[in-house]
Order: sequence, then C-alpha cells, then structure tokens
Amino acid sequence: MHPVRKQRLYLVLFIIVFSSAAVGLVTYAMRGNINLFYAPAEVAEGKAPAGQPIRVGGMVVEGSVKRADDSLETRFEVTDYKASVAVVYVGILPDLFDEGQGAVASGKLDSNGVLQASEVLAKHDENYMPPEIMDALEQSGYDHKGVKQ
Repeated sequence: MHPVRKQRLYLVLFIIVFSSAAVGLVTYAMRGNINLFYAPAEVAEGKAPAGQPIRVGGMVVEGSVKRADDSLETRFEVTDYKASVAVVYVGILPDLFDEGQGAVASGKLDSNGVLQASEVLAKHDENYMPPEIMDALEQSGYDHKGVKQ
C-alpha cells in the first residue's frame, strides 16, 4: 500500500474510533439526566422505573394534602382519574399549589410506589395546563376539571 493511502486510512480509522467514543460517552452521560413523564395510571401499572428520575403529573386529589407539623414534609396524591400516585415532598410548595389543581412532581419512585419528589411544579393560571397532563387526562377520558368527556 502506498504510504499516503496508509496515512489516510489511519486518519479515517482514528476519526471513526474517536467519534464513536465521543458519541458513546455523551449517550452514557445523558442517560442519567433523562427525566421521563409518566401519568399516574402508567405508574400504577408498573411502567415507571423505580429509583430513576421521573416526572408524574395530574390533578392534586381533593383532601389528600397532609402537611407535617414539625417539618416541611407534605404528602399528597396526584391523579389522572384512572389511578392515583402518592407523593412525598420536603420543601416549600409553589404558591399556586392547591387541591384540585394541576401539578407535576419530579423525583424517584421508592419500592412502595411512592414518589419521593425533589421538585413540585404547579400550573400558573387557570387556563394553562402542561401538555403532558392534558394528554394523560385526555387518555383517561376526563378534562382538567375532572368531568368525564
């Protein structure tokens, strides 16, 4: 083989190996940062992975919000009107968080199926609903007010 061709072959092989390694490392690094959305019905069916970061959204169940007297821990349930998921959050909840309102909780499912939330988001006005929650409610056959469609 001609030396110039050999040099080009080595260069092409180096670029391919380096690019493959870079893509692999980026994919591996991003794998831990992916935060997928699950509806409460999907969590109840066991489709959501335990111990990995996920988001669960729906309507906060009326009468389910329980606040601890001695800490910032709050327990509540989120529903898509097919199933409910228990959520535990330690921290200050958003001002717009309330029973009967839409909310999205980010965190990890524990072995009991309870979401240990690290963040809770509430909708910012009465006309807006996050697209994931709207899709989950539509699939369950209800609207954002809990009325069967």
